Amino acid sequence: MPRNYKSTAVLQRPDPKFNSMLATKIINKIMLSGKKSVAQKVFYDALDLAAQKLPDVEQEEIFTTAIENAKPAVEVRSKRVGGANYQIPREVKRARQQALAIRWVIDNSRKKKGKPMRERLAEELVDAYNGTGASVQWKENVHKMADANKAYAHFGR
Repeated sequence: MPRNYKSTAVLQRPDPKFNSMLATKIINKIMLSGKKSVAQKVFYDALDLAAQKLPDVEQEEIFTTAIENAKPAVEVRSKRVGGANYQIPREVKRARQQALAIRWVIDNSRKKKGKPMRERLAEELVDAYNGTGASVQWKENVHKMADANKAYAHFGR
């Protein structure tokens, strides 16, 4: 590495309750305006509500399985070839799979209106755990798009 290289990566610690980096990433995605304690309360309250809906399941298993069920295996990327834009299907790296799944779960929770965020997040986590819900539907739509455009896969690198 060059000497003047500065790392932009911030050291993250596992969350205090589950000692999980995944939980930390979810909390950081929930966080608005640097209010981490508020984000932690929302996340932990959502898990408490989700655990009530799924009484036989550990809380940690709820959010890990929910994120696992929302992870996309392929995505489409636009590429301009000869004046035309093609949607080229590509495999998704593991870190990006996780980031997309977390983003989709949080964003779809935020889109629901009329309830506190903890309830919306709990519903989305339970739905994703069960393989239903907006986040899993989003993943399936991305997979369908990739499948529909597999004829253009040879344009990829």
